[in-house]
Amino acid sequence: MHESSKSVFHKIKDSRYATRYIVGDGIDIGAGEDSIGQYYEFFPLMKSCRGWDMPDGDAQLMASVPDASFDFVHSSHCLEHMRDPKEALENWLRILKPGGHLVCLIPDEDLYEQGVFPSTFNTDHKHTFTIFKKASWSSASINLTELLASLAADVEIKKIELMDATFRYEFNQRIGVDRFDQTRTAVGECAIEFVLRKNS
Repeated sequence: MHESSKSVFHKIKDSRYATRYIVGDGIDIGAGEDSIGQYYEFFPLMKSCRGWDMPDGDAQLMASVPDASFDFVHSSHCLEHMRDPKEALENWLRILKPGGHLVCLIPDEDLYEQGVFPSTFNTDHKHTFTIFKKASWSSASINLTELLASLAADVEIKKIELMDATFRYEFNQRIGVDRFDQTRTAVGECAIEFVLRKNS
């Protein structure tokens, strides 16, 4: 819930977001009512940010959006809903201008799904993600490092980070449950964030 809003807390502590990553005219794919564009005062070089959600079209294809349309692409917790995450990323990079940045957050399979798939916290999740593991408990697991290495686009990985600073590892034990969706709390993040720069 409100994952873009939660992510602002770590973004404002890292000057790269305001000076390099979220700069110019952008699009927030899967924004719903929680677009990064609403936080314009924290990203003073952001000129505009268009929200994109289901009424606008298929986020995997972005068919109505011309190539190289945006200076930045932001997406928070949308990629896991795509039928083919690789095709989605290729199209998100297609609509990005050379030199622009893709900032993407996805749920970490261990922090979010917590060993159960299909997901009981969000039944529309089609995939789980991990930064890298030799083996996963999930039949739908995608290793992010392998996914990024497979992209056809000429990109540079600027950042991959497990966003677990506000994840409470002992929380389930304290409240006496096996599993709990910490994204339902005001601060809980269970995400992986990666930033790509499109070179050409």
